Amino acid sequence: MVNATEIGSHKVELSIESACPHVKKLAESLSVVDAYKELSCRRGTTSIIAAALQHCTHAACPVPSGIVKAMEVAAGLGVACDVTIHITK
Repeated sequence: MVNATEIGSHKVELSIESACPHVKKLAESLSVVDAYKELSCRRGTTSIIAAALQHCTHAACPVPSGIVKAMEVAAGLGVACDVTIHITK
């Protein structure tokens, strides 16, 4: 679970809970992020993506994307809507 709270000037405080040991380490490395800096990868790797690359061992892990979505909504920079991934074979 990701809780994101804007604490001013598009700074967002993150609280991430998970049973996964890799996500726990990711959570420890992210406490406050600048939403404006996190929204575009065109300027380089964001801190959320950098932390995910360091701690998440599975390339398909949806947690980093969920963190970004929660952060942008908390900062008022994105639409609050559910995001779903459906896999069919």
